Amino acid sequence: MFGTAAGPIVRTGLLLPESVLHTGVFGILAAFVAINTVIYASLALANVLPKIHPTDWVTDRSRRAETMSIYPDSER
Repeated sequence: MFGTAAGPIVRTGLLLPESVLHTGVFGILAAFVAINTVIYASLALANVLPKIHPTDWVTDRSRRAETMSIYPDSER
């Protein structure tokens, strides 16, 4: 393995010294990544779940006033 000024280089990437991991800038970056991950995961989960229509809880009517079937005279 070859070393550089930033630290040793290994196959998985560049290793930083432990002193860098305890800095305020690195903590802010880690917090930003954590919040971004939570937001992205919640948006992905909301995209997978079925849509919620709050008007269905209040009224008993369907959202369409007329049938959109190819057989308009048939009952639903």
